[in-house]
Amino acid sequence: MGKNRLEAFSDGVIAIIITIMVLELKVPHGASLAALVELTPVFLGYVLSFVYVGIYWNNHHHMLHASARVNGNVLWANLHLLFWLSLIPFTTTWVGENVMAPLPVALYGVVLSFAAVAYYILEKCLISCNPSDHILANAVGKEYKGAVSVVLYLLAIPLAYVHVYAAYALYIICAGVWFLPDRRIEAQMRS
Repeated sequence: MGKNRLEAFSDGVIAIIITIMVLELKVPHGASLAALVELTPVFLGYVLSFVYVGIYWNNHHHMLHASARVNGNVLWANLHLLFWLSLIPFTTTWVGENVMAPLPVALYGVVLSFAAVAYYILEKCLISCNPSDHILANAVGKEYKGAVSVVLYLLAIPLAYVHVYAAYALYIICAGVWFLPDRRIEAQMRS
């Protein structure tokens, strides 16, 4: 089956996720710089989560662009990914309101790790429904960044109970690793 509806639906859901996140940013109580500074943790959490959602959208776009077709497994795998991404606004808000609390910071990592696993599952479903010599299968090969990301998320979860800022650092490192889209797909499409 064609992939246009899947792309349009995914883009719409991701746009809603970003909209929900920005609506959670509250206006400061007061017109002073101090009132604005109080919201810094909430804003930084929003920025990190926006970057994560943007990374998923960008890589999702590249992956679907390289795919010739989709099937029922891909549709379910895509919904699985969107489910975990849809929890990012909740965990972002909870972390923003409880910056130093271990449980919200750990749950943020749980959601990120399940989103990473869901993305991996989607990738494998797309590869299996396209010919073995297709662009996506050739481009992806061995996926190290995804595995490293899951390991870092899983390390950050218990680390949140020991040192919250170290957990934040791991989340930022993972985002940095994924910030640029996977160039292997673009390279395969050019050749």
